[in-house]
Amino acid sequence: MEIIDGHTHIASTRFIPPDFVEGVVDNMMEQMRLTSVEVPRSRILDRLLAYYQDHEGRNQLLEMDRLGIARAVVLLPDFTYAFRCKGDALSIAEMFWQHKLIRDRSDGRFEVFAGVDPRWGADGFRLFVKGIEEYGFAGLKLYPPCGYRPDDALLEPYYDYCQERRLPVLIHIGPTSPRLSFTEALPIFVDAPARKYANVSFILAHGAVSYPQECVQLCRYRPNVYLDLSGAQTHLANPDARGELCQLFARGINHKLIFGTDWPINTQTALNRGLIKMFSIAPDVKPYISAADTQWILSGTIKSILNRRRAAAGGVERSADDA
Repeated sequence: MEIIDGHTHIASTRFIPPDFVEGVVDNMMEQMRLTSVEVPRSRILDRLLAYYQDHEGRNQLLEMDRLGIARAVVLLPDFTYAFRCKGDALSIAEMFWQHKLIRDRSDGRFEVFAGVDPRWGADGFRLFVKGIEEYGFAGLKLYPPCGYRPDDALLEPYYDYCQERRLPVLIHIGPTSPRLSFTEALPIFVDAPARKYANVSFILAHGAVSYPQECVQLCRYRPNVYLDLSGAQTHLANPDARGELCQLFARGINHKLIFGTDWPINTQTALNRGLIKMFSIAPDVKPYISAADTQWILSGTIKSILNRRRAAAGGVERSADDA
């Protein structure tokens, strides 16, 4: 059975700003206060940053091989407006170029969804178009915690373009690094764009674990809304949380769920392998997921979404297998 990871990032400090990682460490330190373990903050930060040195995605490809994952969607959110990175930090245009090179070297195993903060104006929109038409990117990645809502009028040119070319839009939902805002990342802010842009497939990133009830409602009643399962790995060992996943699988939207690891946030092979196996062999899940559902979740849904996009020239439908 083919597996496509619908939610990953390149594990690189070239694309993820230090302030973002520092915020993650802040939360880790707070959680450690509940235990008797004392570890210097610098050691935790250094260990975390060590995961973010895979600048070309080579370790990610090796992990995909270990998990039996054929292809992956690589997401590039634009943090440059929110964090105003200085010094030797890459611009978002340079990040686009680097992701083109990563994509080209992957032998067809990576598809890139790239985003530009809409507050960069016309220059940002032109860069996004360049990513699609010249670099071969496959969709738009939005990160509302940077300070804008998915229904912001500044995004209309992006949505119009995606509507014309049937490009998917993947939107972060829910909390993230505490250095960023959470208030803009609510699923309800996707409702108006989903209603207006029927040719756009809107994917609610982390929708299985962040505001799941609201995300499920959007998936059930908006034909072009989907949600990914990234973050669900952390639910596997918790009986109550695992029960919530079973309830999700019983809601009649399995054909709209997308498997995702959120690499490198979730780098544990055992957890990601457990999430894959959960769909086909877990006794508590089997009553709610058919063999056909498993195929949809692990690859069919994201493949279908990718297959809807139009090629940059001529308006011809482009298959993900031709990418």
